[in-house]
Amino acid sequence: MLRFLPLKLGRLYRCLKLLFVIGLFVILLMNTHNLFASFQKNELTDRRFINLNKCPACFGTSWCRKFMNGQISFETWGRLRFLDVFNVKNVFFAQYGEPREGTRRIVLKRLGSNQELTDIDQKICKRATGRPRCDLIQAMYKTEFARLNGDVRLLTPDVVEGWSDLVQCPSQRLLDRIVRRYAETKDSGSFLLKNLKDTERMQLLMTLAFNPEPLVLQSFPSDEGWPFAKYLGACGRMVAVNYVGEELWSFFNAPWEKRVDLAKQLMDIAEQLTNNDFDFALYLLDVSFDNFAVGPRDGKVIVVDAENVVVADKRLIKQNKPENYDVWYESKFEECDKEACLSFSKDMLCSRVTVDHNYYAICQNLLSRYAVWRGSSGGLLHDPPPHIAKDGQLEALLDECANPKKRYGRFQAAKELREYLTQLSGTAR
Repeated sequence: MLRFLPLKLGRLYRCLKLLFVIGLFVILLMNTHNLFASFQKNELTDRRFINLNKCPACFGTSWCRKFMNGQISFETWGRLRFLDVFNVKNVFFAQYGEPREGTRRIVLKRLGSNQELTDIDQKICKRATGRPRCDLIQAMYKTEFARLNGDVRLLTPDVVEGWSDLVQCPSQRLLDRIVRRYAETKDSGSFLLKNLKDTERMQLLMTLAFNPEPLVLQSFPSDEGWPFAKYLGACGRMVAVNYVGEELWSFFNAPWEKRVDLAKQLMDIAEQLTNNDFDFALYLLDVSFDNFAVGPRDGKVIVVDAENVVVADKRLIKQNKPENYDVWYESKFEECDKEACLSFSKDMLCSRVTVDHNYYAICQNLLSRYAVWRGSSGGLLHDPPPHIAKDGQLEALLDECANPKKRYGRFQAAKELREYLTQLSGTAR
């Protein structure tokens, strides 16, 4: 009886696959009229589609002229609205055109699922009226997003602390940086909150509370060497960022030399975000193969999902000197059977000067044998050449980086792993 089980499962899989194809075909037939209409209409010029009608309960308006002028359009499959059911994250590929520069690919994000966006609307309404539905624009003026009016000079930690990961433990220096670099205002460059218009302040605060990714990209821009995608602008609840390239997962089975180079870059990112001249430690809380991408020309690895990033101000920690602030903090390894597992304490990330979290996250979820993604295991550095596997040094460093056996072992292993990968990259060339 048992020998027939794989055969039955194979038949079941083929039947389900056939039913899926038939179902998709039926959906296409039922939506034939809408299908042709989708290709003819540029929905990104529709104020309601991009939720411009909900401003100031939105993420900005700096790119609205480009949207309304039809300079931005969905790529082929992005125009088919019935496929949105599969696009839970609301991330779209689009073409952006300038008369003199031609067209280029960009990424559009709603910064949340449809349910999450509905939830934020209901929360705004409940806080303002006690009901889940209301005039959203009027309600915004009765929420904490409007509390900071023109009389308030600065955005201070006591107001926004804990609103999101970005401001889990904000310093005044961080908040001044966020306001000064806010891209959704014509008068950027000043850290004074009072220089923003009322609507701009509300948009800034809503972004900070709902999904601070745009503010991370603006505050730590790629133009200054930070490993994030470039922020372009927003209109309503649609944010535009630069297209980086294929996701890291596409390189899981790339040639060994390529994977070594990518692994080295990932460890360099971990180091840069942990130790830099600005004394801001940026800790990545959501590390997976989908949240990094690789440039097609320069092969550069970039973080493309920066929603869950805790920013700790090391200068403030040294100044306030919380308990054990100068004791090195080691993240605890926890083996699990799920994808992209990480254990961390935000309180510890915010109260220690020296933390190994980024090394731990990159090693466990991307590089080592503990990394699991889409049913595959072994990490980016799986199946090394025989002479490297026989040597055993790479496997030992990866294991110690992910699951250290010695006290402070991860710090040393991360340092040696970066050096070893640099050596391997050099010999590969």
